[in-house]
Amino acid sequence: MDTPMDTPASEKTLIQVEKGFIEAESALAMPVPTTFPPEPNASTPLNGRTAKHRRSDRFQMIALCGTLFLSGWNDGSVGPLIPKIQDFYHLSYTIVSLIFVFKCTGYIIGAIGNIALTERVGFGKLLLLGAFIQIIGNSLLSAAVHVPFPIFVLGNFLTGIGLATQNAQTVAYVASFTAAPELKMGIVQSAYGAGALVSPLVATQFAQFQGGRWCFNYLITVGLNLLNGLHLALVFEGRHQDESLARLGQVSLEPQPGTSDGKKQSRFKQMLRLKSVHLLAIFLFVYVGTEVTIGGWIVSYMESVRHGGASSGYISAGFWGGLMLGRLFCLPLNKLINEIRAMYLYIGIAIGLELIIWFVPSYITSAIAVSLVGFCLGPMFPIGMTHGARILPPHLLVTCIAWASGISISGAAVLPFVTGAIAGARGISSLEPFAISMLVLMGLLWTTVPRKRY
Repeated sequence: MDTPMDTPASEKTLIQVEKGFIEAESALAMPVPTTFPPEPNASTPLNGRTAKHRRSDRFQMIALCGTLFLSGWNDGSVGPLIPKIQDFYHLSYTIVSLIFVFKCTGYIIGAIGNIALTERVGFGKLLLLGAFIQIIGNSLLSAAVHVPFPIFVLGNFLTGIGLATQNAQTVAYVASFTAAPELKMGIVQSAYGAGALVSPLVATQFAQFQGGRWCFNYLITVGLNLLNGLHLALVFEGRHQDESLARLGQVSLEPQPGTSDGKKQSRFKQMLRLKSVHLLAIFLFVYVGTEVTIGGWIVSYMESVRHGGASSGYISAGFWGGLMLGRLFCLPLNKLINEIRAMYLYIGIAIGLELIIWFVPSYITSAIAVSLVGFCLGPMFPIGMTHGARILPPHLLVTCIAWASGISISGAAVLPFVTGAIAGARGISSLEPFAISMLVLMGLLWTTVPRKRY
């Protein structure tokens, strides 16, 4: 076995990149960080950290977990409220699915704007800006009883921008840690799952209210945004990333100097010529779209097809909870049977569970199956990102993963919208055959993703 000193530098780089991306989520809409943890011989030794540094580390982690908890809270609360939004505004499935489209559009715009603003505004201020935009967006949503549907959609659009801004900064900051970055990335991503698990439970209570009082659910979100913004202001005080890292006893890993626009453009062109990155991006497009489709529409399906009533909102919590647990508990199995085979196994089991939901006319059985589908979908995104780190050229990895992530998040808008359009024409019972067809397509696409580096 090679000792650490015998390990080639290129292999070290690949290992670090894989660790940085194994827990990346998103869903939904997080740009890939442009910095990665330095090697163990970095200029700032970790064992030289003081008690004050470690205390600052804990405070910062709590604040960062709060940002991703809110991201999960926003994503998880949509499903239980869709039937009430439809009834209140008298919308078809096609029109109500515009919520997904405009929220995802906000995510994409926020991600792009984040790239331009990071150097000018800085880490700490962008976190506060994201919280402020979310407060505005959720305030519009909480006033749904007094505003028309286009304003409600605008609120979702603004919320998407704010979430993308905070998520990008949070993930990039955690990825720059030198002290257990993979563990801390797992912690903050688990906070996302916790938010997505809790919020459907709360939203379901509001969905049972009469009239337009369901929109008061967003008042809780506004309150959480205010607390999160205040917490971020107290912990980071609007500092830049290097200043915040210095409080942890760590020197920021700055981008390499001398990188010209011409070289960046050249790398982008090189990336576009890589077949493997596009195949991976298409796979992730279908995966993210399928995940959001099931999580967003399953409540409507259970209410209309399984006659579950307003309490069906709890099933959405089961789906997101299964997703979170799948990411935590499937890691040993992935290593045991090989991640390539594990992906096929999870897809196959998910298809079987979706067939049960479709053909077994039992509310309880369907509810359990939905949670297990979430459990199977959970590890797929980390597997895809880890595999991408293995097959893509190391010097193009950041550019390639950023491209794949951007393509994948668009699936969160396209596939739920297509589902709504089909449901408008064929009924919400079309959700299950559509979800199964997307899972089959995922399996076929996974066979096309290369197994070896370019």
